Amino acid sequence: MNGTEFEQITAFLAAVEHGGFTAAGQVLGRDGSILSRRVTALEKRLGVRLMERTTRRLALTEAGEAFHQRMRGALRTLQEIEQDTAAAAASVHGTLRVSLPATFGRMWVAPILPAFLATYPDLVVETAFEDRYVDLVAESFDVAVRIGTLTDSRLVARRLAPSQRMLCASPAYLQTRGTPSRPADLGRHACLGFSRLASHPLWHLRDGDKTMAIRIAGPLVTDDAQSLVQAAVSGAGIAMVSDWLAGPELCSGRLVPVLPDHPVENNETIYLVHPSARLLPAKTRAFGDWIAAELGTMPWLHQGSAD
Repeated sequence: MNGTEFEQITAFLAAVEHGGFTAAGQVLGRDGSILSRRVTALEKRLGVRLMERTTRRLALTEAGEAFHQRMRGALRTLQEIEQDTAAAAASVHGTLRVSLPATFGRMWVAPILPAFLATYPDLVVETAFEDRYVDLVAESFDVAVRIGTLTDSRLVARRLAPSQRMLCASPAYLQTRGTPSRPADLGRHACLGFSRLASHPLWHLRDGDKTMAIRIAGPLVTDDAQSLVQAAVSGAGIAMVSDWLAGPELCSGRLVPVLPDHPVENNETIYLVHPSARLLPAKTRAFGDWIAAELGTMPWLHQGSAD
């Protein structure tokens, strides 16, 4: 049904409900003669006369009465569909597909996700833990947590928390090898490399208002962030890690900051992203509000574990 056909049916129903074209025109904000022409066009299109017109009243034909009753039923059905759709959009239900960075997701989202599910029992959450770039639109994800710089302009981003890289080592390592007092001292230390870091094997540290690039070397280079932390805890050397990654070890004292007066350059931000800001489904909005509240406190800075 196109717009013209819908207008014809609306004119017919209004004329019947209000007893004439003039009264119907007043309700619809249209001239009565326009409504009359629309009904005439409707009769021509259907090939049947729907109403008899006199100067005082309208009288439905047998075909017009049947058409009126069926159209009234169809409109009620449409209204019910609209109401049901609006109610469904306002309720948290269905399936929510969430993309999460693998390590961050396992450490800081997976342990608290059951509480979210308990709050919304009609919702099913499908999580994908992977560090590759995920095209939310092409792969039908509702929302994603991302860390770093955002490049996809199609996505709407919500800032969840800052993320700071830092240098750290175990107390045992520092007791054995000494504690660096300035960035240049790192050249005499075992530095653990993370091969997925864009600047590897350079570490960029602030020195007053300048940035120093330190080329590191050590016994381990890995592409797995958790292995890096484990190696540092075991005393293998100094590691550059994100605060959310080493948070439990820092809180427990198994790792301690190194060169805290020389912060790492190029810190990151943790974002929640989704494809559109218009008519956001209730399930996406609920997840966004929940995770913003949970991660906005940066629990890795004051919890001994993610549990």
